[in-house]
Amino acid sequence: MPSTPTLIFIVIFFLVSVASMLQNGFMIIVLGREWMRNRALPAVDMIVASLASSRFCLHGIAILNNFLASFDFCYQANFVGILWDFINTLILWLTAWLAIFYCVKISSFSHPVLFWLKWRISQLVPRLLLVSLIMGGLSAIISATGNIIANQMIISQGFHGNCTFGHMSLDFYRYYYLSHAVLMWFTPFFLFLVSIIFLMFSLYRHVEKMRGHRPGPWDLRTQAHTMALKSLTVFITFYILFFLALIISSTKSKTMQSYWYWVREIIIYTSIFLNSIILVLSNPKLRKAPKMRF
Repeated sequence: MPSTPTLIFIVIFFLVSVASMLQNGFMIIVLGREWMRNRALPAVDMIVASLASSRFCLHGIAILNNFLASFDFCYQANFVGILWDFINTLILWLTAWLAIFYCVKISSFSHPVLFWLKWRISQLVPRLLLVSLIMGGLSAIISATGNIIANQMIISQGFHGNCTFGHMSLDFYRYYYLSHAVLMWFTPFFLFLVSIIFLMFSLYRHVEKMRGHRPGPWDLRTQAHTMALKSLTVFITFYILFFLALIISSTKSKTMQSYWYWVREIIIYTSIFLNSIILVLSNPKLRKAPKMRF
């Protein structure tokens, strides 16, 4: 029987997951109706809709995974865990593309490559979404391969009765998934950080140019910079928590009876929930939808 703190954290986890599924479901419905009405979506809304769909699935998979694991359905939990890796990688890459999209569209650098991207990035978004799916698929393959190798090592340990070999299999599992995290998760995280830094530097340059000018069209660009930075600055706070919790979950094994396991789960999924709130508040269609409804 789990302890009282563990039960409290379990309840919080399920409440956060259900609330986030409702929130992301709302985003999917609003943008889905927009797509059905116009037979198309703006590039940024395509990324947001993909993010909302991925996060909705991630919360459902997390609930299913914890439910199966609590009843010792190890094989099913491993299969769901592979899907979890796929969705997580997809979310990280989609988040990176969203930050890059904002950086390219709003920043005021005069480099020829940036000018080319400003005109082409909206057309490139479907390809970027495809790249995200490919990276998610590679992540799932790597995860499945690691599970197979680790299981074979555990089976060999059972045949030989060697405790040292068991420790080796556990060490392999941890280092393998740490390498997997660095390869598949750190790259989009790095792209996200670089986009934020470029956007901040662009805002600084723009503010310097604005000194001594009358308010006018330049103010609109300042507002665009400021709004994007506010959203992304808050976004990155929760994104870093989400990323660190993912790394810890891949390298530190905790039993479900430990309340630290559920604390880690709450941090991961609360970060996603708060990120989704920021997406709703920063998107005019999503922000206006409840007002139009009521």
